[in-house]
Amino acid sequence: MGSWLSGMQAFYLVALGQFVSIFGTTMTQFGLTIWTWTFVTEIQPTADPATTMALVGFFNFAPEVLLGPIAGALVDRWNRKLVMIISDVAAGLATIAIFLLYNSGQLEIWHLYVAGAVTAAFKSFQWPAFSAAISTMIPKEQYTRANGILSLTESVSGILAIPLAGLLLNRIGLNGIMTIDIITFLAAVGGILVVSIPQPKVSAEGEAKNNIWRDSIFGFRYILKRPSLLGLQMLFFFSNLLASIAGTLLAPMILSRTGNDEQILSFVQGAFGAGAVLGGLILVRTGGLKRRTNGIIWGWFFGSLFGYTLLGAGRSLPFWLVVAFASSVVIVYINASNQAIWQAKVPADLQGRVFSARRMIAQIVGPVGILLAGPLADRLFEPALREGGNLTGAFAWLVGVGPGAGMALIMIICGLVIMVICVIAYRIPAIRNAEDILPDHDAAPAPA
Repeated sequence: MGSWLSGMQAFYLVALGQFVSIFGTTMTQFGLTIWTWTFVTEIQPTADPATTMALVGFFNFAPEVLLGPIAGALVDRWNRKLVMIISDVAAGLATIAIFLLYNSGQLEIWHLYVAGAVTAAFKSFQWPAFSAAISTMIPKEQYTRANGILSLTESVSGILAIPLAGLLLNRIGLNGIMTIDIITFLAAVGGILVVSIPQPKVSAEGEAKNNIWRDSIFGFRYILKRPSLLGLQMLFFFSNLLASIAGTLLAPMILSRTGNDEQILSFVQGAFGAGAVLGGLILVRTGGLKRRTNGIIWGWFFGSLFGYTLLGAGRSLPFWLVVAFASSVVIVYINASNQAIWQAKVPADLQGRVFSARRMIAQIVGPVGILLAGPLADRLFEPALREGGNLTGAFAWLVGVGPGAGMALIMIICGLVIMVICVIAYRIPAIRNAEDILPDHDAAPAPA
C-alpha cells in the first residue's frame, strides 16, 4: 500500500490512531490495577500490596529506560515508520497473551511482570521513532502545538477511558475490556500505514558512521557538551525520582483510604485527565508559552504542588478532584515545552540517539523510585501512621491515622522537594535561558 497523506494531515491521522490505541490501553491498565490490588489484598493477603503494585510498574517502565540508548541508535539507522508499526504490534501481542491467560484462569502477578517488560522493551523503540518522526513531518513552528495535541490525546483518553473502565468492569469484566484494547491496536497501526514519514536529511554530525555501541553513547556525549540541555535533563532527573515514588503510591493510597472503592479511584484519575484536556486545549490554541523553559520549570512546580502535596493532604473525593484537575492543567506544559525545545535544537537525523539518551538521563531514576515506593510505604510510613505509630504525634493533624496515611505523607514530602528543585533550577541561567543560549539546528549561520 502506498503512502497517502503527508504533513499536518498525516500527523493528525497518526495522532488519532494513537488516541484510539491509548484509550484501549488505559482501560486495560486500570482494569489490571484493580485486578492486582484485589489479588494481593484478598487472594494473596500475605503479600505487601504497595510493593507488589510498585513491581508491576517497575517492569512496565525499567526496560524502556535501560534499552533506550541502543534503541535510539538503531532508530537513527532504520526506517522510523516501520519501527513504529512493529512496536505497536508487539504491544498488542503482549495484551493478547494476558487476555488468554486471564480467560483460562491462569493469570498470575508474574505474568504481568513479563508482559510489561516485553511491552516496555518495544516502547524503547517506539518513543524515539515517533518523536523524531514529528520533526520530519511538520514545520518547527508547529512543534509545541503538535506535542500539545499528543498530550491532549492522552488526556482525553484518561478522562474517558478510566471512568468507563470503572463502569464496564462490573458489566463486561476485565476480559471484555482487554478485547476492546486489542481491537484499538489496529487503529494505531492503520494510521501509521497510510501516512508518509520522511527519513531525515543527514547533518554534518550525522555523517560519521560508527558501530552500534559508539552510536549508543553518542547522545550522551552530545548532551554533555551542551550545559543547557544537560541542565534541563537534571531537572527531570531529580524531579522524576520523587514523582515516581509519589505517582506509584497514588492508586494504593486512594484505595486504602476509601475501603478499596474503585469508582473513587476512577473519578480521581478521570479528574487528572480532565485537567490535562483543558491544559492541552489551551496549549493547542495558544501554541504554548513564549518562553518554553517557563512551561517546564513552573509546570513541575505547580503540578507537584497540586498533584502530590495537596492531593496527599486531602481526605475527600471533592478535594481530590479539584487538586487533581488543577495539577494536570499545568503538567501538560512540561513535556510539550521540553519536547519542542529538543526538536528545535537537535538535528532530525540525530534525534533518535539524542532523544533516547535524554530520556535515559531523565528517567533512569524512575525505576529506582518505583522500587523504593513500596517498601517505604509498607515497611516504614504506613506502620508509623497507624494507631500508636511513632509518627502519629507529628503528622496525624496533616494526614490522619490509619490505612493510606503513610502513603499520603510520602506524597506530600515528594511534592515539596520537587518544588524546591524547581526554584533552584530557575535561578540557574543555563537552564532558565536555554532557548537563548542554544541555536536552532536549522538556523542560518552568523555572518562572518
